[in-house]
Amino acid sequence: MSAKPVSDELIEKFRRDGFVVVPDLLTERELQTFGAAVDRAVSDRGRDDRRSLEEKSPYEQSFTQCINLWEDHPDVLPLTFHPKISEAAVLLIGVPALRLWHDQALYKDAGGRYTEPHQDQPYWPMDETETLTAWIPFDGSTHETGCMGYVPGSHNVGLKKFVNIFAADEKVKILDEPAINGVPPVYVEVPRGAVAFHHGLTVHMAKPNRSDRPRRVHTMIYFRDGATRTKPYVHPSVDRPGIKVGEAIASDLTPIVWPRAAGDLPKPPHMPLTPILERLNIHGALPTIK
Repeated sequence: MSAKPVSDELIEKFRRDGFVVVPDLLTERELQTFGAAVDRAVSDRGRDDRRSLEEKSPYEQSFTQCINLWEDHPDVLPLTFHPKISEAAVLLIGVPALRLWHDQALYKDAGGRYTEPHQDQPYWPMDETETLTAWIPFDGSTHETGCMGYVPGSHNVGLKKFVNIFAADEKVKILDEPAINGVPPVYVEVPRGAVAFHHGLTVHMAKPNRSDRPRRVHTMIYFRDGATRTKPYVHPSVDRPGIKVGEAIASDLTPIVWPRAAGDLPKPPHMPLTPILERLNIHGALPTIK
């Protein structure tokens, strides 16, 4: 039997603090191969975007976001369903099975602005809170390149606050919430080959990228198998497959990531965007599956 990809000590730390860095989940060869694959995917999605950083919205200056790359870029699929990372995620969150909510590249350009403090869970139309994100910086992350900061324990205080980071600059509002009680964020550098995980309710943010190269990050968001759609607001992970309020969130767009048999990769679905998502799909954020 192979060793667990994450130690009991790190599992305990994740459940206490709401974030953890797990070392050595990716090999040097994987970093090079998958990093190049995501680079190509991000370039392909943004091939028609000729704007400078200064011409972009504040949200886009924080990062270039490309969602569901596993759908239309086959070289990214083995990373999004990487068995070692998926197993680490299920051990950290402590459920029998996890599904993919979506993957996404978050490339912070050289000179890119900070990312506002926020929680992820309020953006998702589900009440179940067994959710977490795997955050993979292909070059590692440092204070200079835009590493992440987390408010320790914030996932356990009952705070579920929607922060409109699309409009930008609401950082004081959530950090001043009484539930957080003035706990300062902890900024965490991530070495090459390691993966940072954070809970869906952990308040987190990122520093600006003050280096001369992009901060290249790929992420996978996971949720507990059996979760249901509890809110009507628009999200591609439920609207594209036509999942209604009250129904289980289970489709080919949100497949099981763990457990899966070794070498068993899901077949990407062919689900076109709904009309409202077509209007929201600016500069290649979402796939264009026809």
